[in-house]
Amino acid sequence: METTSRVEAQGAAGTAEAPDGGAAPAAREAPHGAPRARRSVDGYLLASFPWYGLDDAYTGPRWLMQVGTAADDTVEHGSIGHGEEPSLRLDQSPDKQRFAVVVTIADRPVRRSADGTGVLEATSVSSAAWLAGSGLLAHTWPAKMERGLRQDWLEQQTAIAWELADDLEGPDWSLLSLSVEGVPTDFRYRESEYGWVLAGSTGSGVHVGAYGRGMSAYGLGFSAIKDIASYER
Repeated sequence: METTSRVEAQGAAGTAEAPDGGAAPAAREAPHGAPRARRSVDGYLLASFPWYGLDDAYTGPRWLMQVGTAADDTVEHGSIGHGEEPSLRLDQSPDKQRFAVVVTIADRPVRRSADGTGVLEATSVSSAAWLAGSGLLAHTWPAKMERGLRQDWLEQQTAIAWELADDLEGPDWSLLSLSVEGVPTDFRYRESEYGWVLAGSTGSGVHVGAYGRGMSAYGLGFSAIKDIASYER
């Protein structure tokens, strides 16, 4: 994958490579943790692939988060939130948060960069797992920790998230069958004290990752969003 920074956790932890050997896609909007009164749907509408969210069995709030683009402004991935928007405010405990975020990333082959000077790595389920893992980190890092220690913690946890996403066949992941458009689909799934992360492929040109806290991943279903513009608020 192309360009610069760790997408979901860039506001908290700086930059790093993606697990497929390339760089994690750039996010050119505010980090997930940054409060915004209104989130624009414009970037989502520019994507050449379908966006995924929880299926109609979920009836709670849904909200836009951000899209990530390549150096040529091609939309590569983005996230849709469900439940209560997580906050890093010091007066709000992460343990009381209840949310699930679905990450959609386009299935891309190895390809030339937009300027023709290099080769971009293919995206994969590991890419989705990486975006989901770093997204969970961005929402659950210990804001009450002393600043110097917090940075060390973030660096350690982001390194662990990278390594886990790069080893989906390892013992830290289990198989979880969830519905995608009504079809049982295998996902790689793991839990931690901070929440859960899962990743898989839809068979429709995208990989899907998800992360959450306070909402069980078991029994979730995913479907393509019919009208992404309706999510703008």
